[in-house]
Amino acid sequence: MKLLRFGPNGQEKPGLLDQNGKIRDLSGVIDDIAGETLSDASLAKLRAIDPSTLPEVTGEPRIGPCVARVGKFVCIGLNYADHAAESNLPVPTEPVLFGKWTSAICGPNDNIEIPRASKKTDWEVELGVVIGKHAKYVSEADALDYVVGYCVINDVSEREWQIEHGTQWDKGKGFDTFGPIGPWLVTKDEIADVQHLDMWLDVDGHRYQNGNTKTMVFGVAELVAYLSKVMSLQPGDVISTGTPPGVGMGVKPAPVYLKAGQTVRLGIQGLGEQQQRTVDAK
Repeated sequence: MKLLRFGPNGQEKPGLLDQNGKIRDLSGVIDDIAGETLSDASLAKLRAIDPSTLPEVTGEPRIGPCVARVGKFVCIGLNYADHAAESNLPVPTEPVLFGKWTSAICGPNDNIEIPRASKKTDWEVELGVVIGKHAKYVSEADALDYVVGYCVINDVSEREWQIEHGTQWDKGKGFDTFGPIGPWLVTKDEIADVQHLDMWLDVDGHRYQNGNTKTMVFGVAELVAYLSKVMSLQPGDVISTGTPPGVGMGVKPAPVYLKAGQTVRLGIQGLGEQQQRTVDAK
């Protein structure tokens, strides 16, 4: 299934995408795409519904973040060896962890706000992993049993605040609108091999990132197992698993960063696409 949330910011309703690409309203069945809705039992009930019996959503509603009430937004740094190289940093021997504040979460096509006085706002297409049930000290062999599905994430980053204001990456990662998630939460049964998905990102039509999840240093199962050792994971937690090369900071001979008035498009095979317009933060 492809689950989604649609409607004005803060008033989103749950929905699903049918086989014809039409949005069907799930608000008469579940309250939101969050928490226990992501359990195996709940998903089984949703799969038993004939989508044609659900109200069709007409027009072109705003698509919101595909998961609501996210408890933790955990990110993995330098998880592609060639991205580590363009960042002039060594390939990590253990996952590099940092967090995005949940206030950064926005819809996949919402505007990206360039922070005041920012000169180094950057892009990062990433595979998002959504947790479906409580996970603590899980084995790598069992780790994917705790995953409900996957989504596209743009890990927008302000490099000056990330790198030049101390050693805390979180400062440059958590500005408002720096976490577009969606458009869909694609349940894991629809993805044959999560470690073999093409991913890409364009700015104003120029292709900067063109990668594949097969080159991740630490795969999804290894990441979920590792994270479950240092924190418990709850339904609706989101893991952003790192980016392939091609970020603005790594462009040669000189870095390229975002400014207001640009269009960012990105996508991952089988998971849909995002498109954002950059604007100055008010």
